[in-house]
Parts: sequence; structure tokens; C-alpha cells
Amino acid sequence: MEYKFSDKIASLKPSAVREILKSTSDPEVISLAAGNPAPEAFPVEDIRKIGKEILDNEPILALQYGVTEGYQPLIDELKAMVKRRLCIGKDFDSLIVTSGATQIMELVTKVLCNEGDSIAVEDPSFIGSLNAFRSYGVNLRGVPVDADGINIEALEETLKSDDKIRFLYTIPNFQNPAGCTMSLEKRKAVYDLACKYDIIVMEDNPYGDLRVAGEDLPCIKSFDEEGRVVYAGTFSKVIAPGIRVGYAVGPAPILAKMTVGKQTEDVHNVMFSQLLVYHWLKEYDLEAHVEKMHGIYRKKLNLMCDLIDSELGDYVTYVRPEGGLFVWCRLDDRLPMMDFCARAVEKKVAVVPGTAFLADPESTTQYIRLNFSTPTDEDIEKGLKLLGEVAREMIGE
Repeated sequence: MEYKFSDKIASLKPSAVREILKSTSDPEVISLAAGNPAPEAFPVEDIRKIGKEILDNEPILALQYGVTEGYQPLIDELKAMVKRRLCIGKDFDSLIVTSGATQIMELVTKVLCNEGDSIAVEDPSFIGSLNAFRSYGVNLRGVPVDADGINIEALEETLKSDDKIRFLYTIPNFQNPAGCTMSLEKRKAVYDLACKYDIIVMEDNPYGDLRVAGEDLPCIKSFDEEGRVVYAGTFSKVIAPGIRVGYAVGPAPILAKMTVGKQTEDVHNVMFSQLLVYHWLKEYDLEAHVEKMHGIYRKKLNLMCDLIDSELGDYVTYVRPEGGLFVWCRLDDRLPMMDFCARAVEKKVAVVPGTAFLADPESTTQYIRLNFSTPTDEDIEKGLKLLGEVAREMIGE
């Protein structure tokens, strides 16, 4: 039988990251390609204890249907948390719980965009969000990213040239994949341009708690006086990705429509996961856990960057990130990027080609993305040494 797929899905390609991860099923392959948090950062014992208490004391609540917006005590706790830590949540805002942060991108697109509309995106950007946008038949307008975040002049030119842009998607902190952090001046400029050109800002902040150097900066949502910023948060990096608990803070009318859209997808978030997060926030010290994570990630990031300098310093350039999970490396022009990635796999090292993150999938780039959070210290060291061998062999040294 010949199968005919919808126009929305037929043109989508599998995530290059997920495809590369298939090669890592080989236990001999060192994966510098994943985007997973460090396993040693998971509060396993906390979750084990809370999970038992939930099933002992609240089994029916944990196993029963819930409301689409989320478990109300968790919503109340999250509102207090973001007000205290981020200074966000005006009178015109509301908060809903979602199945991770990527669902927020999908829901925002669902409620704001028609086919043929446009979305301004950082270029490069997170492949999961880009594919969520593409699935709705929108046009992606890529805006280049500098060492201090999105290029403001290019953003304004993009907004001027396309009156169908419905929102801007941005990852201000330790951007995936570029690793850069948007400066305070640019955060304010992004909000000012959103007001000037009457668009929504979709602010994605999955890595905000993973800062290991520099100073925290206010989120774009904290400047919002007009109800034009939707903020996406998640516990995937703070607690664990497997629980699939994210949350959106944004203008109540937008979140009300997102709730309707969510009802057609998953009805509501898993109650057991919501109870886990609620009790963890109530009973454990969030700030102490974040500080522990900082120690783990600081060590792994510094190790990777030191090895890039020693093993690949003559063959790549990069901006040392202040946090997050990734280092974005530009290969010397003598090293064709796709050839380099293929030869790395031959040496049992997986990296992600930068083309996976571009707004235009037909574009080319010399960048690769390296992940330092998932591999062990030993694998980081071995993997970077093997990448150095690949570079020297390709150049003929």
C-alpha cells in the first residue's frame, strides 16, 4: 500500500540529533552529541522518597485525571517561585503546567499562527522548537546570533521586511546550540522591538539555572508591561527530564487558548509527576540543589573547554559559554564539517553537525555542537583527543 501523509508532516525530517544518537547505542561510541543533563545531578534519593510518600498517602490523586491547566497547588507554588526568583507574573498573566517546555512552543504556534505566517527565530536554534514550528506550515525567518545574543539590527530588518511575523522565539541564556548569553542591553532592545512591531516574544529558558560563570541577568519577561511575552520554564534540567514537567507564564488570553489546544493533545499532565515536583519544591531546598548542579557543570564545562584548547585549538574557534550544556565550535575551513562529523563517527565519537540547527535546512555551516553534560570526564577527555586526531589526519599533519 502507498501511504500518503499530511502536508504538515511529510516535509519534516527526523531530528539530526536523534538520528546521531542511534549510533551511540554502540557501547564503544563516545557521545558528545546528546543534550541530556548530567545523571549525577538528578536528585534520585529525594524523588525516591517523595514517590513512596505519594503512593502511600495520595495514591488516588496521583493516578486519577487532573485538570488541563495543572495541579492547582503546584500552580500556586510555581507562581510564587517565579515571582521570587525571576520577578515575573503581572496581574494580566497566568500560569499553566505543560509536558515539558517543547509543548509550549507547539501550543504557542497552534494558537497564534496560521499556515503561511512567519516566526522569527535565532539562527542557529533548538531543533525541537524549529520542527514544532515547521509542523504548522509557517515560514521561519532566521536572525543571526552574535557572541552576546541575537543581532538586534538584523532582527529589526527582519521585522520590517515581513509583516506576517507573529512571534520571536529566543533562548537568552546559554543558547542551544550556540551557548551564548544575550546581554542586558539586547534583552531590553528585543522587548522594545516587540512593542514597536506588535509581535509576541516566546522566551525559552531551559538552561537558566545552569550558570557556572558571570552574573544572572533579568529575563525578558520581567520587562513585560504590555502582555506580549510568553515565558517557558521546565524542570527537565533542574530535577530530571523524564518527569516531563514544564510551565508557561504569559498573558491570560493566550494561555487560555493554549489550554484549549492542550486538551486535544494530552488532556492534562501526568498527575504523579506534578505531585513529585510540588512536594520537591515544598520539602527540599531548591537553591542548595541548584548550587550543587553549578559545581557539577562548572567542572565538566571547564574540562571540555580546556581539552578543546589543547586538542583542537589550532582547528576550531569558539566562545566559552557561561553555562548551559553545549559548546558551539567553528571548524577551520580546511575541515569540511560533514566530512569531519563522519570521520569522527568512524573513530567512535559522535558530534552534531551544525546544519541541524539552522532555520533554513538547505543552508551550510562550519559549526559543530559538543555536549559536556552527559559524557563522563573520561569520555570527554578521550573524545576530544580523538577529535584532535581526526582534524590532524584530515589536514595531513
